[in-house]
Amino acid sequence: MSEHEPTAVTNLDIYGSEPLPWSRPRDLLPESLTKMETPVFLGTASPDGRPHSAGIGAAWHDGEIYFVSGPGTRKSRNLAANAACTISVRLPGMDLVLEGEAQRVTDPEAIEQLAAHYAAEGWPAEPDGEGGLTAPFSAPSAGPPPWHLYRFTIHTAVGVAGAEPGGATKWTFA
Repeated sequence: MSEHEPTAVTNLDIYGSEPLPWSRPRDLLPESLTKMETPVFLGTASPDGRPHSAGIGAAWHDGEIYFVSGPGTRKSRNLAANAACTISVRLPGMDLVLEGEAQRVTDPEAIEQLAAHYAAEGWPAEPDGEGGLTAPFSAPSAGPPPWHLYRFTIHTAVGVAGAEPGGATKWTFA
């Protein structure tokens, strides 16, 4: 995502502020997602259309957002039926909602890289040898191990700045 630039920018501000540059949230995401105190929520929809939101521990690796979820959790079952989802995060001075898709990562090399990334950030994750991750602990909302690894692909983002310079902007990505 860090190397992707928006293909369209829409100013949503009603007070005359200029559109926010995409670089503002993009540059905040890597550090913010490594902090446990940063609230991050995944929004999915069940096959019958009921919405579901759950807190997740998201990771930023090589310009992409990743997260884990146990195969039996509601969010994983929802993603298996419909990959469309949202990630909402409170960044310093800005609320950001990302709309896109989450796909399960099964490539052993990618799983190995993300396990190392998580371990370097303080969560002792390891590949389980069967396409997932395991660790001595995780958030209760992740379900029991092993956990599936997901890569989030952004389609649109909306940022609302609560700190100067203010504004509200929608970014669209090809």
